[in-house]
Amino acid sequence: MRLSIFSHSLRVIPAITFWLLSTALCAQTYPNKPIKFYLPNGPGGIGDLITRVVTQKVSEKIGQQIVVENRPSAAGVQAFSTVQQAPADGYALALIGNGSAISYTLVKNLPFNVKTDFEAVTTMARFSIVLLVNQNSKFNSVKDVIDFSKKNPGQMNFGAINVGSTQYLGVELFKQLAGIQEQTIPFNSTASVLTALKSGDIDVAFEFVGPVYTSIAAGNIKCLGVGANQRLFNLPNVPTVAESGLPGYEVSSWNGVFVKAGTPKSIIAKLSKEFTDAMSSPQVIQSIKNMNADPLSLSTEDTQALLLSDIKKWQAVIQNAHIPLN
Repeated sequence: MRLSIFSHSLRVIPAITFWLLSTALCAQTYPNKPIKFYLPNGPGGIGDLITRVVTQKVSEKIGQQIVVENRPSAAGVQAFSTVQQAPADGYALALIGNGSAISYTLVKNLPFNVKTDFEAVTTMARFSIVLLVNQNSKFNSVKDVIDFSKKNPGQMNFGAINVGSTQYLGVELFKQLAGIQEQTIPFNSTASVLTALKSGDIDVAFEFVGPVYTSIAAGNIKCLGVGANQRLFNLPNVPTVAESGLPGYEVSSWNGVFVKAGTPKSIIAKLSKEFTDAMSSPQVIQSIKNMNADPLSLSTEDTQALLLSDIKKWQAVIQNAHIPLN
């Protein structure tokens, strides 16, 4: 019996040694061909632009081109299915973020599981939502909005794009934490939200800072609070919603680099280092800030934790708001 176990061990040890050597060699030779980066959105959007800025710097460092491929589709099915079906060798990347955390609960029968079919590499940027009112609004703070709603329930309209978007769910979380009940009106575009806000059809709007920053800076609309957990570099005088009277409120979107689950840890570590190094470039940082986004470079572990925490967070908001699943 002991001889049998001993013989088995002698067979297993070389196999383990070979696996370790193969993994190390894989990391040393990676990448030896172009890498494809699949995006769930179309070209020209902020996620696409930031990805191209960062990957250009990474490509320069690794000596291989990272080819960005836009595969827009509902819930990112085309982009993420492509990565899921590719070999787990680090040559297919996926842009996964807050939207995927929402879709995990909101969209039924997805052909992939974002929690188990992919592994995090790092993040690239974070986008805060902001709470907006008309320039002539009587509201001058988040507390003003909450106090009015509590004294006059049902007399306000909130607006955001598309049921199930981060902005829309940001409204629902706001109402849930504040303990107020107001109607949330969905719109099909940011332009429609701003038009409704300026005309008085809605009293409060929630939108990402990027597409509304120019209007805020020009004084055409008032920004009462930012959804991030700290003040924004481009709106330093605007307090966070949390510090303005709603503790615990934090709503930001983010985008991250993910690979197929099972990709060798050594390759994930190499990718993480290269992207993190690129994100430390002053040119990359400034380019992202010029898009009114916050550069964000988290570790592999923190990126994975962020995805899981967002899934849990938005799952509760969706259930509490009784938003129907798609």
